Amino acid sequence: MAESVFAHLAEKRGLGGEVAVSSAAAHTDEIGNPPHRGTREKLKEMGIPLIPHRARLLTREDGEKYDLLIGMDEYNRRDILRVVGAENAHKVKCLLDFTPHPRAIADPWYTGNFDETYSDIIEGCTALLEYLFPNGRERT
Repeated sequence: MAESVFAHLAEKRGLGGEVAVSSAAAHTDEIGNPPHRGTREKLKEMGIPLIPHRARLLTREDGEKYDLLIGMDEYNRRDILRVVGAENAHKVKCLLDFTPHPRAIADPWYTGNFDETYSDIIEGCTALLEYLFPNGRERT
């Protein structure tokens, strides 16, 4: 959900060509699966295009390739660190760390509440875009 929301918000701000977004899993549980039906339905309801993809496993190389590696909660952040290594620790953050109220994203796998998850993700993606592009300009 976060990949599609972030890409959509960036595009709406005219920043689509300025960012590259890619989802990856830190565990093998969902490898090869498309986004959850609840995610697809929520994005459709909100008029946000789904970025079609299949879950892929995060790699150590991702730690070198990307400027930021964003997890949804502290457990996810630790799993990302385990994969990408200590040399990339400075790149690993949680999405809601960019907001005034850092916390874990509500996980619909456990709650079944895609509305709450969507609300958290909108808040986090909006704050992350503001961090990266204050006043529409790239952070230096």
